[in-house]
Amino acid sequence: MPAERIIHPDFQFHLDFKNKELIELYTNLRAFVLDICPDANELLYHTHALTSLYTVSPKMSDGFCMIPIYTNHLNLGFNKGTLLNDPNKLLKGTGKLIRHIPVKTRSDFENKHIEDLIREAYQFALEDSEAKTLLEGKTISKIKA
Repeated sequence: MPAERIIHPDFQFHLDFKNKELIELYTNLRAFVLDICPDANELLYHTHALTSLYTVSPKMSDGFCMIPIYTNHLNLGFNKGTLLNDPNKLLKGTGKLIRHIPVKTRSDFENKHIEDLIREAYQFALEDSEAKTLLEGKTISKIKA
């Protein structure tokens, strides 16, 4: 098991305003993603949602999945979800590319079907990226203080 990556203080500051159950759910989902893709970069944002974006380069456009945290819920989003193989029809949404999975409990993501979607999205992002630098395993805060 890879070493646990700490949550960046900029992100943790905003996360601490969420309820305890949501924080725990986010922490477990984040660990699940990073266990599958330990070399992924993690870009952190606080806009309409507190979001961690997982990328194969330092570029937002090379993101393969994300965890937006809203007031009372969170999702596991896939940047190019419409291009993924989803035989179990787990992905929701109507956008041109992005799809998501609503996450209410750990059982919503701790399974082989979700792991397969993450791995496929990761591989697709690696093959699709034109970035010169890939997979640094860094956490980068884009949160304005």
